[in-house]
Amino acid sequence: MARPFWAWRRLCLSLLFVFIHSAPTANGDKINYNLVHSWADKLGLELFSLGDFITRRKEVQESFKEAKVVTRQGGVIVESMAKEIEMMMDLKVSAVRRIMDTAENTALSHQNDMADKMFSYYNAKSMAEPGEPTPPAPTTPPDMDDQIGEPLIYVPPKVLVLEPRPEFHNTPVNFSVSSVHVPVNVFDRASDVIKAIQWSENLDQIFRDNYKNDPSLSWQFFGSSTGFMRQFPASKWKKDVPVDLYDCRLRSWYMEAATSPKDIIILMDGSGSMLGQRLDIAKHVVNTILDTLGTNDFVNIFTFDKEVSPVVGCFEDTLIQANLGNIRELKEGIESFKPKSIANYTAALTRAFEILEETKINSRGAQCNQAIMIIGDGAPENNQEVFQLHNWRDPPYRPVRVFTYLIGKEVANWDDIRWMACENQGYYVHLSDTAEVREMVLNYIPVMARPLVLGRHDHPVIWTQVYADLEDTKLSDYLWDIKQCEEQKADVLEYWKVHDRMLEPAEMHRREYRRMKETWNQPVDSNVYQFMTTVSMPIYDRRENATRIANILGVAGTDVPISEIKKLLSPFMLGVNGYAFIVTNNGYVLFHPDFRPIFQGYILKPAYNSVDMIEVELLDDDRAPRDFNPVLMTIRDSIINQSTGSKWMLVKNHFDEMKRVARVKRQYYWTAIKNTPFTLVITYPERYGVSRVEPRTEQDIHRTYITGKNIRSFFDGKRWKIHPDWLFCKQTNKTFRTPETELLYFVDRMSEPGWHWPSSRSALPPEHAAAIYSNNSSTGRYPSINEKESYYCDRQLMQSLVFDARVTKWFSNSTSFNARDKEEKRHEFKQRFGITVAFLATHSGLTRWHEFHSNMAEQPSAGESFSQNNKRAIDEIWYKRAVDQYFVHKESFVYSVPFDAGESGSEIIVTASNAIFHNESSKSAPAAVVGFQFQHSAFYKLFHNITGNACAVDDKDCYILDNNGFVIISSRVHETGRFFGEVNGAIMMRLVEERVYKRVIVYDYQAVCFESKTEINASNTLLSPLFHLLRVGKWLLHTALWYIVQLMRLAPGISAHYNDVYMDANGTEQEPEDHGQTKNAAWLRHLTLRRTRLKSCDMQRELYTLYNEKDNVVYNMTAHACERPFVVLPIPNSNLILLVIDQLCPRDVALVLTVNPAPINYPLAPNETFSCYKHAREFNRVRPQSCISRHANESAIKLCGKGCAFYANLTLLLLSHALSRLL
Repeated sequence: MARPFWAWRRLCLSLLFVFIHSAPTANGDKINYNLVHSWADKLGLELFSLGDFITRRKEVQESFKEAKVVTRQGGVIVESMAKEIEMMMDLKVSAVRRIMDTAENTALSHQNDMADKMFSYYNAKSMAEPGEPTPPAPTTPPDMDDQIGEPLIYVPPKVLVLEPRPEFHNTPVNFSVSSVHVPVNVFDRASDVIKAIQWSENLDQIFRDNYKNDPSLSWQFFGSSTGFMRQFPASKWKKDVPVDLYDCRLRSWYMEAATSPKDIIILMDGSGSMLGQRLDIAKHVVNTILDTLGTNDFVNIFTFDKEVSPVVGCFEDTLIQANLGNIRELKEGIESFKPKSIANYTAALTRAFEILEETKINSRGAQCNQAIMIIGDGAPENNQEVFQLHNWRDPPYRPVRVFTYLIGKEVANWDDIRWMACENQGYYVHLSDTAEVREMVLNYIPVMARPLVLGRHDHPVIWTQVYADLEDTKLSDYLWDIKQCEEQKADVLEYWKVHDRMLEPAEMHRREYRRMKETWNQPVDSNVYQFMTTVSMPIYDRRENATRIANILGVAGTDVPISEIKKLLSPFMLGVNGYAFIVTNNGYVLFHPDFRPIFQGYILKPAYNSVDMIEVELLDDDRAPRDFNPVLMTIRDSIINQSTGSKWMLVKNHFDEMKRVARVKRQYYWTAIKNTPFTLVITYPERYGVSRVEPRTEQDIHRTYITGKNIRSFFDGKRWKIHPDWLFCKQTNKTFRTPETELLYFVDRMSEPGWHWPSSRSALPPEHAAAIYSNNSSTGRYPSINEKESYYCDRQLMQSLVFDARVTKWFSNSTSFNARDKEEKRHEFKQRFGITVAFLATHSGLTRWHEFHSNMAEQPSAGESFSQNNKRAIDEIWYKRAVDQYFVHKESFVYSVPFDAGESGSEIIVTASNAIFHNESSKSAPAAVVGFQFQHSAFYKLFHNITGNACAVDDKDCYILDNNGFVIISSRVHETGRFFGEVNGAIMMRLVEERVYKRVIVYDYQAVCFESKTEINASNTLLSPLFHLLRVGKWLLHTALWYIVQLMRLAPGISAHYNDVYMDANGTEQEPEDHGQTKNAAWLRHLTLRRTRLKSCDMQRELYTLYNEKDNVVYNMTAHACERPFVVLPIPNSNLILLVIDQLCPRDVALVLTVNPAPINYPLAPNETFSCYKHAREFNRVRPQSCISRHANESAIKLCGKGCAFYANLTLLLLSHALSRLL
């Protein structure tokens, strides 16, 4: 019956097409409205019939008739998810608490041990694996270390077997021992360091026990106050960077655990004597202090000479939150600072105390610890009167600590600046070299920790903001500099190949646009970095004599990968276009679907982890940028205060590389995650998110087994996948090659006797479990996770998955053709439409597909390619768009092509998808999406066959556009996938004016801009004797490189390559035609990249979406000469429109509409920066609950500072002096 029906339909359509084509043109216009209408109708009918036949959408819909539709209870879901996350986080806190207890007890029991400087340990940077070469032991007597006056110690590296483990991102690890990382600025054989390494090796046992109790644990570690970090399981330290910048004491998990939140004012001496090396050291001190601060701290920097001035003008008389963006602004401000005249210490101290007092009175800032950091080369007096007035009102307490950093090798006035620190419960440091800055600056941490240590019993639990594991934000600038150098090199090499063609405006524009597109690459999901939060606790020195010193031994912690938290969120319960996110006490997102921390594909953004929730939840209210809706601000306040609530809002959701937008009414629910600073928020679309599909009770897995059905048979074959990021079932002590293999393992286990569903994903923490099980056990022993329940399965998700697999089993295993027509129809669809694959994805995360081959031989490449790139079911773009399109037209398909596909030169694949909803009574819910992929060339051929030669002539242009304005079909194939506003901006503007498309402005508050680098003033290096040595070394290096290049040109291999690239056919070196100085300067000027630095900024995109009015009058309008030189009509049963344009009418070719981002130009005052603009509009925050800033016994501690260790190198000084005379 199929063939006669198709033949009859084609005959009718052809006769209708001929009749309309022969009709006279109305009003003499060149574009026949009726003809275009017939094209649109025929296209729609052909495409829909194809999709309906290929996808068997009606059969799929019929398959779900046994399911039921239930109401989604948002409040219940968010409470359940929050409870799961709370239990998981309790597990991590429990593990860290045991590390902390063990560390304190171990240190106490080993307090009298002697330091063994020959002690051998697993050094993460030098340990070897079996078979790896090890450095030979020195045969000559070791040299003397000038710094410590002892022989250098050589200890052979230890050998350890390492095995890659998927739970640690395939990092080779060893679960028997821990490894130690020592920063480059720490000498591991120093007595205090090696002694701490010795006793902390006893932590390996508790590390192993923790992992046995909770195999889901990530890295466990102990960060010592001496600088090293012990990490379990043991692994090698491999980072592809020139210098190992990692120091655990500068990480947020260490800093926030070691000290309570703090308000800090940094005062930098601006007198004329602070020049040369002193200024370099002082700036290094400031930058190091800033590196020790976190998002719960507040800070500001003032320079003082005759006047006291903030380094960032708009930050005057206030403290700013120490997030990455503000810290970066302060660092740039201090970099441009230049000393001037005499320093007024009295004015600076008075200003600092006044700001701190005002901050406390007005309940701003951290409202806990307060400190003033003074950096200078000597104070003329001790300013006792200022301290008496502001800081000595409540003896023996000092509400504001004073830390002083004396800069310079030869300073006379050191006693007054030391007195300031000692009399104000601070610390004094004398610095004479940049190499000692980090270690000396970090001395302020134990002082700030004294109240914690003296209290002993209170160990605050700290949860950090999201961060990239092991990465330093300085690497972003380094990677960007490397990227710019690579681009500069590529441009120069290209110029020597093509010469002046590179200077053509079109070529320069193309090159610049390509590089800008790379910067817009901001992937949401990336494996370049492992993002995580960390829970940590301080570790105190419990020795009795330690009360006079109040040592902090370090910090214990464990990482919690964000990916592991996401697995507890049951995205299946939220449905398509639903999502969850977590907000911190500062309002920042811990994770969010629109959290985009990297750009260029691999570079961290300058302020990547301080993204506020109102910067990613964009209300559809047409307000100006950063003019946030009061309703949204109220919801934010409720969330950060950890209340429970719900609210619906109209929002703009951008997706697909921020080039498409949907305007959606969403429902929000939120509740606190107890014992943490986090609040969980869930949201889903109100239109189709309030209901979901669920199997009936009689379809339960257990009942299915009882009826004798083999559930394993529902997953036969290889043409199926499950969502790789969802947690269906998990075996805690077993790993699997693929998610599908793991699923089949549990499907088999479910058929075994004794199977039961676990009650929770996370087991109870051991100390909680001990209390529960002690009543039932004579020994008081409690089971570990492995002994109790070594697996977890999401019961609701598995029930839905098995149901979906059963009712859709036929999709992959059979075709919609009967046996007689099977071969013929297969060939017809492959040849006529270029069909490559048909697919089905369900709400439970199951994806099936069926391939179409050009012959009977198996060619699985199309299916394999589809399954590798489209296995995320409801999270795929085509799935989301199909469900949204259902409410425009229930039976319509959504068609799409990759962006800028026409520029690739390869075969373009068109994806079509259609949503399947299941209806029951008055409720409906999305159950699945069906679709198919076919070749764009076949689509174009179909379009050409329908329109004939009418669109091939010069006076008409025909386009098929999608619902967001992107070109699907054009007579010029290279325009496929481009935004139509870039192809014909004038007509696109008319389509907007006539309400075919609506312009929707979307703000990007996570954008990155590029600011030109200014030349650094060299006055601070003129007086440094080492600078002259650097000048000589630089000259020698450049000269040596020049001769090396010349010699390499003479080498046989290099010479041959050089001839191929830089010489013409006659063997002569290619040169630009004009050898004049002017032209040489021109090409050099055009090819020299403008070096930039990264800056956080805001951008906006103008996106477009079709008006969804059913009877849009614009579709009834005909063309009218050049007043309206086009006809636009919807293509039935699709998300497409057909646009026919009279090309002979003049248009403004300069008018271009684009969906690319453009910077937002805020009304900034002179010398005001974007950070200033944001600071003036800062949001509310909630302070951490823990604050321990004073202790009565602290006044008895007299230790308050030390000087530098300076060893003069007379030879170097004399040589530098001689060179300064010669150069």
